[in-house]
Amino acid sequence: MTVRYTVALVALVLFQMTGPIATSAQEAPANAVEASDGSLVGPVTNLPLPRFVSLKANEANVRRGPSLTHRIDWIFMRRDMPLQIVAEYGHWRRVIDREGLGGWVHYSLLSGTRSVIVDVEGQPLYSRPDPNTPQVAILESGVIGRIDSCEIDWCRLSSGGYRGWAPKTALWGVGADEILD
Repeated sequence: MTVRYTVALVALVLFQMTGPIATSAQEAPANAVEASDGSLVGPVTNLPLPRFVSLKANEANVRRGPSLTHRIDWIFMRRDMPLQIVAEYGHWRRVIDREGLGGWVHYSLLSGTRSVIVDVEGQPLYSRPDPNTPQVAILESGVIGRIDSCEIDWCRLSSGGYRGWAPKTALWGVGADEILD
C-alpha cells in the first residue's frame, strides 16, 4: 500500500466515524461565540465563523488536532485553494475544502486573499455580469480563480491570465449573500 493511499483510506474511515463538519450557515461552528450583533465569531480572532480563506502555501499539513503533536491526516497541495474556516484554537484553524473534508491547519499557511473553485464543467467567463455578453474564456471544473469583486449574483475573477465574470452558483469559496469589493 502506498503512503498516499493509506492516508486517504485513514481519512475516509475517520470521516465515516466522525461525520461531516458543520458546513451550513444554520449549523454553528464548534467553538464560535456570539457577537453583540448576533453573528458568530471565532474566539481567537473575533472574525466571522464560518468564513472563507485561501491556502497561502504550495503544501499544508492537515492535522487531526490543533497542535504539531497531532497526526497529519493528509496534505493540501494547491496554492490559492479556497478553504472554509469552521473553528479556531490558538494559532490553529479547522478548515474544510469544497468536499467537506479537512482538519486543523496552522494559521500561517492561510491567507485572507479570496479565491474560488469552479464547480461547473465548461463554465463561461463573461466580459460583464450578464450571460448575454461576450465570453472571455471557458473554465473547466476544478479551476481556481482569484476573486476581484463580487456582486449579489456574480463574481469577477482572474484565472490563467483571463479576467471576467462568473455566476456565484458555479463557484465554491464565496457565500451566496457575500458582496466583495
